[in-house]
Amino acid sequence: MSELNATAAALLGLLHDGPMTGGQLVAAATERFGGFFSVTRSQVYRELPALAGAGLLKLGKQGPRSSQQYVITPNGKKAFKSWLATEPGPDHLRSPLILRLVHAGSLSGKQRSALIDGARATYTARLDEAKTAAKGADDAYAKAAADFAVSHTKALIKLLDAIPAQ
Repeated sequence: MSELNATAAALLGLLHDGPMTGGQLVAAATERFGGFFSVTRSQVYRELPALAGAGLLKLGKQGPRSSQQYVITPNGKKAFKSWLATEPGPDHLRSPLILRLVHAGSLSGKQRSALIDGARATYTARLDEAKTAAKGADDAYAKAAADFAVSHTKALIKLLDAIPAQ
């Protein structure tokens, strides 16, 4: 593995906290940075064998129901630190909500209202979660990232509020 992608780096970063299974990594990613960087279950289970094959992870304890823990290796820590020090490049926003809104003209008025109302309820709940995470952030960098998640969520709610009622 010559260069880490952002998902692989996210997993290595999480594994600095200790051994985790794929399911635990998905949950930790959602909790820690789900407000601004999504990691899907399929991405995690695709990356773990590649990282292990590259010597950046090793297998840990076998858990219940054939769950497998992964442990970061010294080479994995080195690769992660190297990734952190590289230029991040441009950010790419991938929002299924905004993509749907762009094409909402193809929906009926009732479908558009359901899309907007459902998204508003989802993002209102996420805003509460993001605010809680921001209050509990334990260092300046985590606090800044958590505050960003709050602002991003508020911006999505503002977008939804700006759409005229049908």
